[in-house]
Formats: sequence, structure tokens, C-alpha cells
Amino acid sequence: MSTTELPASPEFKANHAELMDGVYRWQRHIYDLTRKYYLLGRDRLIAGLDVPPGGTVLELGCGTGRNIILAARAYPDARFFGLDISAEMLETAGKAIDREGLSDRVVLARGDATDFAAKALFGKASFDRVFVSYSLSMIPGWEKTVSAALAALAPTGSLHVVDFGQQEGLPRWFRALLRGWLKKFHVTPRESLRDVLESEAERTGATFRFRTLYRGYAWLAVIKARHPTSQI
Repeated sequence: MSTTELPASPEFKANHAELMDGVYRWQRHIYDLTRKYYLLGRDRLIAGLDVPPGGTVLELGCGTGRNIILAARAYPDARFFGLDISAEMLETAGKAIDREGLSDRVVLARGDATDFAAKALFGKASFDRVFVSYSLSMIPGWEKTVSAALAALAPTGSLHVVDFGQQEGLPRWFRALLRGWLKKFHVTPRESLRDVLESEAERTGATFRFRTLYRGYAWLAVIKARHPTSQI
């Protein structure tokens, strides 16, 4: 497994990177064990990637590598690329990928999901699939991540997003407890997530699919690029 790193700059989001490293320096060791109970919809996202044979997949905010490993198993002919701002998380991800024997198919890089140069980091400018799983709710300026993800899509590619919804179908007390817990980890469900994704799809001429999961606990969306030669 190879890891590259975007050269540091005055705008490398150093404060956020340090914050994430601080939050997950110890949490990363139990992250997957604990998060499986409330990061719902991740496996559904992976199952819906429908990666073409020989395709390429980029995950923004790859964390411990849990999603990339499962996706690599599900799509054995594809190549995978993961980006994260936390060096601590990337260390854990790299070790997990090595243990799974996936080093020849997965490349990791440290960088900012709101502003990254895919060609410099991975040697590829575009990907057949890009996905973001429970990361937009942690990223300052997360709207820029959506734009950056769409810019990294191949002409017939698709962006897949799963994250916390607004728990609109759940009791208020549950929402209050959940948000209080998430705040401890600097996580904020994005109220405007659907609107931003839909707006970006419209701006780029892409198709947009959206669904709520578990009474609004999670939101799942797919933006599929329209090939330049396709007919409206």
C-alpha cells in the first residue's frame, strides 16, 4: 500500500488536521467497533456503487479504511484511492489494507477533501466513482467537497454520499441526544445537504437521486454525471 501526501501550504487546513488527529489519535483503535452501531447506510452505499470492470473509485474522508476494504472485496477488478486529512487515521487505514492483502489495489493520500489535486496525489485526474461516507458532517466548508468530488468524476461517473440526516421521522428527544453525542466528536448533521447536492447536480447537468433511511436518521444520495454526448 502506497501513501502520498499533498505538500503542506499555509492553507492546508492545519488546524482542522490537528483537530482530527487529536480526536482520533486513540479513537481510531476502536472506531470501527463502535461506529458500526450508528453509522448506518454505509454498506448500502457500497452495494450501490456498481463499479464497472476495471473501474476506479475514490473515497474522500477514508478514515480507518473500513469502507475501502469492503468495497475492494465487493469489486475485485477495481482500483481504489483514499484521501483523508488525518495522518492518524491514514496510519490505521494503511495497516488494515496491508493486513487484507489489498496493497496492490489501494492507494492512500493525505489531503484536504475541499481542495485536492487528484493528479498530483494519485496520478489520476478522474474516477468512475467517488464516495463520501459520514465525512461531510465533519468537514468545515463541506460544500466545497461536493464541488471537488464532482470535478473529479469521469464523464460517466457518479458521486455517492451517505451521512446523517435530520432525523425528521424520529422523536425530538432522540435527535437531541444524538446531536449532543455527535458534538463531542465535532460532527454536525448538515441541514442543507440535500439542497446543496441537488443544486450541484443541476449546475453540472447531472441526474440526482435521494432517499431517506431509517426515518431520516441517514440520507443517501447519488449524483450521476451525464456524458457530454448524451441526449437530454
